[in-house]
Amino acid sequence: MNESQAIAALDALSHKTRLQIVRHLIEVGCEGDNAGSIGTAVNAAPSKITFHISALERAELVSSERVSRQIIYRITYEQIGSLLKYLMDDCCKYNSTVLECCGVKNIEKCC
Repeated sequence: MNESQAIAALDALSHKTRLQIVRHLIEVGCEGDNAGSIGTAVNAAPSKITFHISALERAELVSSERVSRQIIYRITYEQIGSLLKYLMDDCCKYNSTVLECCGVKNIEKCC
């Protein structure tokens, strides 16, 4: 991940509803979910969900796939992992205080 990708990802995550969508999609796992179910889970209208998911898709944090008459949205685990690695490696330089706050006792267990 490069700096512009990290900025795009952080920008996409900087909204309450988008962060809730990411949490929900991580919880549902590889099955993913449709806009209606996501809206119910995060207490938002499906039209608003589509708007927020578009921002997450532009940042490549979420992917979509048409399945029959529905669009299923899934978290892009690789991009989430790349963002965390970028923050830990490029920004924090694996600082021991940051690692401790993240619950990492051993640098080899991180990223």
